[in-house]
Amino acid sequence: MSVNPELRALDIDIPTQPEALVKLSLLLADDEINLAAAAELIETDMALAAAVMKAVNSSLYGLKGRVQSVHQAITYLGMREVAAITFEMGLRAAFPPAPELEPLWQRAALRGLLMGRLGQQLALDAWGAHSAGLFEECGKAVLFRHSSDHYRPMLRAADNDTELAMLERTGFGVSHDALGGALCESWGLAPAAAASVRQHVLAQAGGPLPTPEDRRDICALSVVVHALMHAPDTLDAAAERVAAEAGIEARLVLRSARQIQEQLAEALQHGRAAA
Repeated sequence: MSVNPELRALDIDIPTQPEALVKLSLLLADDEINLAAAAELIETDMALAAAVMKAVNSSLYGLKGRVQSVHQAITYLGMREVAAITFEMGLRAAFPPAPELEPLWQRAALRGLLMGRLGQQLALDAWGAHSAGLFEECGKAVLFRHSSDHYRPMLRAADNDTELAMLERTGFGVSHDALGGALCESWGLAPAAAASVRQHVLAQAGGPLPTPEDRRDICALSVVVHALMHAPDTLDAAAERVAAEAGIEARLVLRSARQIQEQLAEALQHGRAAA
C-alpha cells in the first residue's frame, strides 16, 4: 500500500516489509493456514529463526522446557504468537540497533502479547490486536533512523507520548503515531490495527477511539493494556470508558485483563525459576 503523499513530502523514509514477512502474511491470509509451510518459511531465514527461538525461550512465555524448533514453538504457543514474534523480529531488523530503541522493542513484545491474548479472550481479531501492539511505537524507530541526533533529545525531554508527539510535530512536521500508522498500512496490517496505531496517543490520553466504528475495538484494547502496563490503578476507569465506546462489555474486559495479568506474572515467575 502506498504512503500518504503528505508523509512522502516530508522525506522521511518508511522501511519496506521484509520479503519473509510478505510471504508469511500471504500464508496467514489463508483460511486453512499451512503450519508446516509457515514454520519452514521462518526457518529458511537463519537469523530470523534464531531470533524467534531466542524470544520463544525467554521468560516472557514461561514455557516448561526449552523449545528446539519453530515447529515445536508453534505446537506450544500456536501460530498467531509465533507469527507475531516473527513480525517483531522482522520489524526490529528493519532498523539499526540502538540502545535508545531497546526499551521500545521490549515494550512492543509485552504489549503485543497482552493485546493479542486479550483480543482472543474477547473473541476479537487477536492477530490484528497482537500486531497493533507490536507496531504501536514503531513510528519512533522511523524518526530515530531518520535523524537520531535530532530525535534523541526529544526522547529524553518528553515525559509521555502526548508531549513527545508535540515535539515531533514541531521538529519533523509529523508525529510517531501518524508514521506508525503509515508503516502499518504499507506492511499490509489490518485496517483496525493501523487505525489503532495512528490513534493510540490520543485515545490513551482520554481522547476518542478511531472512526468508523468497526475500527474501534483494537484501539480500545490498546488503551486497556496501556493502563495495565503503566498505571494499573487506572485500569477500571480506562476499561469503562473505552468499552462503552467500542461496544464491548466493560466487565468482560476487566475480567480478561486481570486473568491475562495473572498468567503473565506466572509465566515470568516460571521463567525466572527455570533460569
